[in-house]
Amino acid sequence: MIRTVLMAAALLVAGPAFAESPPAGARVEVNGMQVYYEISGNGDPLVVLHGAYMNIPSMGAIIPKLAETHKVYALEFQGHGRTTDIGRPITYPALADDVAAFMDAVGLRKADVFGYSMGAAAGLQLAIRHPDKVNKLVAASVAYDAQGWQPAFREFIPQMTVEMFVGMPVFAEAYRKLAANPDGFPELVRKLIALEKEPMAWEAEVKALKTPMLIITGDADVATLEHSVALFRLLGGGGMGDMGQPLPASRLAVLPATSHTAVIGQTELLVAVIEPFLKGQTPKGMFE
Repeated sequence: MIRTVLMAAALLVAGPAFAESPPAGARVEVNGMQVYYEISGNGDPLVVLHGAYMNIPSMGAIIPKLAETHKVYALEFQGHGRTTDIGRPITYPALADDVAAFMDAVGLRKADVFGYSMGAAAGLQLAIRHPDKVNKLVAASVAYDAQGWQPAFREFIPQMTVEMFVGMPVFAEAYRKLAANPDGFPELVRKLIALEKEPMAWEAEVKALKTPMLIITGDADVATLEHSVALFRLLGGGGMGDMGQPLPASRLAVLPATSHTAVIGQTELLVAVIEPFLKGQTPKGMFE
């Protein structure tokens, strides 16, 4: 990253999510918003949650790839893409509640969840606030505490301004192409800058989680490697696996030579760790 500024790079390189025949999209009322979503593929349900300033197309090839083996429900968050905005701050608990309400609205009782960046934090809050909704959680580029962000990013947050983002054509133009309100970008930026300043200290809630979680991070991500390992340990991971005890339900994957905005473009690597996790498959050791 930096998580918001460099998201422009992700928007530039990701390309359309559905290169061939795109699935028909729909809207459903959720907490006063018209939430846009697309369903694709067949199999066990998987809810996909995008990052800040993103939308379904800018998630790139990962959605159609996952749709080869899952029934994917990809939605667009408050004020993002084709989803309308409302007079409410954007916070991680609110986003999580929106996802839970969305699942109710489309008749989805429980599902696996894959979130990236802002979507990963929303997915983490979904597992905390609505554990009955989440079977397994895949969280790419996530933190559970603001102190887990790289120092360079924490130092940059106070310097963020609406004008900074409005002045970047890649953001404004991408927004206008899909937005329900083409003039709403400055307000979205204001809310997302405020989100970066929201308190984030979820250690106790994470430690109490029963939901299996796959943590995915780049080795040059916005969260420090130490923070990702700490998250894994909170979930029961990090011990030696050849001592006769079963492996923990949660997992950690570190993508090499991968920055924050490069994570979502690593389609083959992502699938290589996501699919075994969702299927409950583990490599066999010598003593098994």
